[in-house]
Amino acid sequence: MKIYNTLSKQKEELKTIEPGKVRMYVCGPTVYNYIHIGNARPMIVFDTVRRYLEYKGYEVNYVSNFTDVDDKIIKTAIEEGCDASEISTRFIAECKKDMEGMNVRPATTHPLATQEIPEMLEMVQTLIDKGYAYPSADGTVYFRTRKFAPYGKLSHKKIDDLQAGHREIKVTGSSTKEDDIDFVLWKPKKEGEPAWTSPWCEGRPGWHLECSVMAKKYLGEEIDIHAGGEDLIFPHHENEIAQSEAANGKEFSRYWMHNAFLNIDNKKMSKSLGNFFTVREISEKYDLQVLRFFMLSAHYRSPLNFSADLMEASKNGLERILTAMERLTELEAKAADKELTEDLEPVNALVKKYEEAMEDDFNTADAISAIFELVKLANTSVTEESSKAYVTKVKNTINKLCDVLGIITEKKEELLDSAIEELIAKRQQARKDKNFALADQIRDELAAKGILLKDTREGVKWTRA
Repeated sequence: MKIYNTLSKQKEELKTIEPGKVRMYVCGPTVYNYIHIGNARPMIVFDTVRRYLEYKGYEVNYVSNFTDVDDKIIKTAIEEGCDASEISTRFIAECKKDMEGMNVRPATTHPLATQEIPEMLEMVQTLIDKGYAYPSADGTVYFRTRKFAPYGKLSHKKIDDLQAGHREIKVTGSSTKEDDIDFVLWKPKKEGEPAWTSPWCEGRPGWHLECSVMAKKYLGEEIDIHAGGEDLIFPHHENEIAQSEAANGKEFSRYWMHNAFLNIDNKKMSKSLGNFFTVREISEKYDLQVLRFFMLSAHYRSPLNFSADLMEASKNGLERILTAMERLTELEAKAADKELTEDLEPVNALVKKYEEAMEDDFNTADAISAIFELVKLANTSVTEESSKAYVTKVKNTINKLCDVLGIITEKKEELLDSAIEELIAKRQQARKDKNFALADQIRDELAAKGILLKDTREGVKWTRA
């Protein structure tokens, strides 16, 4: 199994610290609002990585945090006149609802930054004791970036080219830095902010510190995979490496995985451009399984463009799979329980093709192509004359491979309102009465309402347009 490692800028064979086990940390969202579709991409991508590792027999300890103390959370709390913890608690719950909708499985552990303060203070003190950190006059504690010689090894930046303040939260007392490129480990509180007691000042942790501490606590000083969006490579993940390796004296993570950006209609997503969408907003237009299918339709390291046309294409692609599975379920129920004489080699060959795609740096786009080939095989080779064993084999294979991608292969039962149900029943009666003109009129009326009918041997079936 090959993984592209941002650290080495090449694909490497997966070799875990403990045979058969994977320690994996994925940076989670800052919970000050509903998650947006940019947040959704790493959630879906790395949930799929986890699922495939488990499919291959690995035991995965999957940790993904919630940043529940942050300037944005505090700002929202001030605007609403409530405590910051109320904001974070509310939006953690909303985030979990959206994750469930996208079929993103809960992590083994979802740590909260505010619950790990003692361990953060301990790491800061260790860094001070080792000479990698220093408190300033106002109580801010900084990391001595130049003292950590490998700094820049993940982002491949030269330390002398770095500018202070890149994606860094500005803090009071920044003029007290020994060096402009030093970054914050602990900072003093401001009026109305949540704060914790420390040996240096009443304050709260720097953003980068949180993940270093939580990864160590729940996975150990050395981990196998650290993942997140490519916007986190610098400075967040670079600073995590510096803190963790300086404090622990060991390599922090063997593999670093980063998904590419998500654009909206070929433009960067931003509120100022009016193209900023939350997952909750998308769920009002599409089943979130469609969003998941869309996210996996491209390789995770390729930039992905979100548009209505591409979402419709994903909806149609997913529908092809669901319709095929529905047909297989019906055929399975009626199939004869006779000896399996069908050739399974084409099925096994497509499973191999799927696995080869996934083991080449989790190429979900090619894996989905293999599933579509399986669907085509199912539509052509599975008939009413097929043995039950063959129908079940094809159906279970598609289901298993889709499950690894987090794609649910059963159509959701939708309820129609009574007026629509009455129209469908009225049309059925018109067909029985051979009043085809009325039947066609009702079909057109339902189509105008977004209900498409299909007459089959098993009776009339409907879908939404």
